[in-house]
Amino acid sequence: MSERLPNVNARKLVRVLQRAGFEFQRQKGSHVTLRSAQSRRTVVIPMHSGDLKRPLLKAILEQAGLDEDEFRAPL
Repeated sequence: MSERLPNVNARKLVRVLQRAGFEFQRQKGSHVTLRSAQSRRTVVIPMHSGDLKRPLLKAILEQAGLDEDEFRAPL
């Protein structure tokens, strides 16, 4: 069984995804859109205060095509 996902806020998640190859595309209101040029995947991240809930974090990682180990590595 793998470890639980760590608590992260939206800014930290954006940095991790940028290291994974995603680039800032736009921001509309409190939501940031990142896009990967390689995989052509788009991910929308809500830039609210506090940590992201684990189900939302898992859904964003799934949309990005990253598994939990790839997410933990740059942290």
